[in-house]
Amino acid sequence: MTTPCILLTGFEPFGGETVNPSWEIARALDGWTGAGIPIRTALLPCVFGEAIQRLDAALNEWRPTLVLCLGQAGGRDGISIERAALNVDDARLPDNGGRQPIDDAVVAGGPAAYFSTLPIKAIVHDLRAADIAAAVSNTAGTFVCNHVFYALMHRLATVPALARTRGGFVHVPYLPEQAGGRPGVPGMALATQIEALRVTIRSALATHDDIRETAGQTH
Repeated sequence: MTTPCILLTGFEPFGGETVNPSWEIARALDGWTGAGIPIRTALLPCVFGEAIQRLDAALNEWRPTLVLCLGQAGGRDGISIERAALNVDDARLPDNGGRQPIDDAVVAGGPAAYFSTLPIKAIVHDLRAADIAAAVSNTAGTFVCNHVFYALMHRLATVPALARTRGGFVHVPYLPEQAGGRPGVPGMALATQIEALRVTIRSALATHDDIRETAGQTH
């Protein structure tokens, strides 16, 4: 029998950056057991198709009970808990492999969208209670982040071995060193972002029925 675990994924740097906070958070939490279940991590390439292959390998290896995929959203000023993934790849710039799909489906014939199965508003509530800026986001974009988010939710909806696994996507802001040279662009300290994910994981494990309250929205 597979030992219960949480899968946390992050991306390699892209767009000329030398660091990606999503992976810095994930690798800092690798092996953490503070929520009672060990965390396993996977580094995803910022490449259409290849990112899903790496996600599938991690899902097959770990059979996690909870999956949180993380991605960088430069320009946002807090933690964004994503609500929905769209079945569309529409890249405004090439990925790290030079691929730039336009109006392609993530999964041919798949549903138009999937909703996160995380308690998104409860997570935002708990993050704000911990004095961490957070909001529900209604779009994960149409780049590799959404690509992975949709693929994850499609697997959770269609693979019998993952039927009881919950999952979703979290966008994180720039680190201060990334935002420093860009006037008006916010950043958040890595230590704060790591703590934000600890809060998010605890909230996701503790809450199965989401709360109903205004949680603020971004994008």
